Amino acid sequence: MKKQSKWLMLLGLAGVLTLSACNSGSGGADNGNTENGSSAESIGKQVNHEIIGIDPGAGIMKATSKAIEEYGLSDWKLIEGSGAAMTATLAKDIKAKKPVIITGWTPHWMFSKYDLKYLDDPKKVYGEAEEIHTVARKGLKEDEPTAYEFLDRFEWTSDEMGEIMTAIEEGAKPEDAAKKWAEDHPDRVNEWIKDLKPVSGKKLKLSYVAWDSEIASTNLLQYILQEKLGYKVTALQVEAGPMWTGVANGDVDATAAAWLPLTHADYMDKYKDKVDDLGANMTGVKTGLVVPSYVDIHSIEDLKK
Repeated sequence: MKKQSKWLMLLGLAGVLTLSACNSGSGGADNGNTENGSSAESIGKQVNHEIIGIDPGAGIMKATSKAIEEYGLSDWKLIEGSGAAMTATLAKDIKAKKPVIITGWTPHWMFSKYDLKYLDDPKKVYGEAEEIHTVARKGLKEDEPTAYEFLDRFEWTSDEMGEIMTAIEEGAKPEDAAKKWAEDHPDRVNEWIKDLKPVSGKKLKLSYVAWDSEIASTNLLQYILQEKLGYKVTALQVEAGPMWTGVANGDVDATAAAWLPLTHADYMDKYKDKVDDLGANMTGVKTGLVVPSYVDIHSIEDLKK
């Protein structure tokens, strides 16, 4: 009898342990938290169905609004702001190991600082790789041939641009970062200005959007035009619409911040007969939706889950 009672007690204890193990496993699932930023909750619920964007006039914002429509993401909201606000949100959420979805582009210093990935875009809403073009006002070639020829020659790589962007992100003033780059790369600068005759204090206006990439390139152009070619340069930071309008109207001489063929497609279609496209100053650039690598999604289509 004692042996039978002892056996029944052992069976009861084994049942309790089994139930405890099951409850423990289901409790983990209820909490919804796993390693590497994944969760039982949908990615939409984790980020409040928000995509963190930049200034409303940017081409990437138009493309993202189209992506929301094309992929049927009716519950999602595109948050307007600025490039600085977007990167601040990204930094905060990465520090907390939280999921976040942003509008991103390369070249950009954040890809060097953080482990990020683009979401696949099977519908090609963001297009293939883009180029950054230099666009000048009609008549610049005749009025200022030195400036025109320099701007026409200017082209560089994303790695070269990245040196300036990183320096700015680490605290350098944009004009100081551009100056240091030019001083550190005299051979590259000389390629662009070889045999050009400097002027004496002629005025020139450039415009650009407030993207980190365009801040880097425009400050470099301003430094070289002023210090090497003798111009007095005003650089105007504006939104994409005024940037294109200024060049088309002749109020601005040039911009090196035209993203084509997709991001600024509407502006090029509108103003193509009123501007001179000097071609790409950088190739292989990209835009799209970006997440930290620990976020367990891979495609824009995953946002519907």
